[in-house]
Amino acid sequence: MNSINPRWLAAVFLVAVACETATRLWLASRQITAVQAHRDDVPEPFRAQIGLADQQKAADYTIARARLGRWATIFEAAIKVLLTVGGGIAAVDALLRRVGLPEPWQGALVVLTVLLLMQLIGLPFALWRTFGVEARFGFNRVSPRLFAVDLLKRLLLALLLGGPLLLATLALMERAGTWWWVWVWVVWQGATIALMWAAPRFIAPLFNRFSPLTDEALKRRVETLLERCGYTARGGVYVMDGSRRSAHGNAYFTGIGRSRRIVFFDTLLERIEGGEIEAVLAHELGHFRLRHIRQRLLLSMLATFGGLALLAWVARQPGFYSALGVPVPSPAIALLLFMVTVPVFTFFATPLESWWSRRQERAADAYAAQHSDAGNLAGALVKLYRDNAATLTPDRFHSAFYDSHPPALERIAHLSALRSEFEPQR
Repeated sequence: MNSINPRWLAAVFLVAVACETATRLWLASRQITAVQAHRDDVPEPFRAQIGLADQQKAADYTIARARLGRWATIFEAAIKVLLTVGGGIAAVDALLRRVGLPEPWQGALVVLTVLLLMQLIGLPFALWRTFGVEARFGFNRVSPRLFAVDLLKRLLLALLLGGPLLLATLALMERAGTWWWVWVWVVWQGATIALMWAAPRFIAPLFNRFSPLTDEALKRRVETLLERCGYTARGGVYVMDGSRRSAHGNAYFTGIGRSRRIVFFDTLLERIEGGEIEAVLAHELGHFRLRHIRQRLLLSMLATFGGLALLAWVARQPGFYSALGVPVPSPAIALLLFMVTVPVFTFFATPLESWWSRRQERAADAYAAQHSDAGNLAGALVKLYRDNAATLTPDRFHSAFYDSHPPALERIAHLSALRSEFEPQR
């Protein structure tokens, strides 16, 4: 295979950054226009449950987030260019070489420093989002102190968990020969599975409190549904104090094996009734029973395998480094450049990923309708749309790119059809 032409790669990268940025800005503008056009008109299927004030709040909230997203998009594009062809990564590498650590410690120091700088550079947008947009619309419950503590915990976890993995990766890149990337893939998959097991027991409790479900009536309803669906919640059913940080509500599955558990936000349980909670849980069970979680994990493993194979090839190309502003190649620099550049190109596969996710959500809705009540699930979703200020009228192109769930109108119509299909069978 021919080596990389530095001028060609630099030009392609800059064009890709420009196209990604332009597409993101175009989609945000379409979203703002679509939501603004329906700000004062509640879609007919929702008029009985959602008032005009709720519709207007959802529109204003969506527009505020989109406008913040546009500034973040421009800023992120500038950072990508400055770090690569602008020589940012090369400057950090040259500065830290004075420390004179042996490899892979020196490479790990460079990678961690650049990643920390990227986190700190993006911090103003996180603050703006939390204490500006989320607070203005009544969703934020995070104090500045808690925000700082959370940030510190995340950075320490990244260092304690990611540091050893980074050292192992760099050591294998340097010493394991041509097929180092296969060994790295094996190590990464082992680490992923270990984290999936450990997250509910040891990591999530660092940020939130998890209490066993104590509502006996709801607990019996949940246990009956689990038995009906043939599911064993080995780790139990828990309530998380989501209200400590946000007014948004949600529910999710987490963990593997005996650490597997079902988690409800306390904000969700405050808003929806027993039958609706059962329907939401049935939807989440659908993802498990239909093997969606396993499919996503397998796809992630395959994508990682392919990505590492590509990294192994470009890391051997001198033109890869010189095209992206780095005069001195190294495993750490190859890893950093790859992490910064690849998302620019994979962005254009986002619609395919979102389409697959929406397809799985429809299948999980059908499972919920079969094992619970589609009307209850629709009722719970409408309450969540209202209370989370989710727009009911997204732009179709923006939705096709970014939405992991079907748009509200489409989803409720689908549940109405499922209700008509399954209710006569009961």
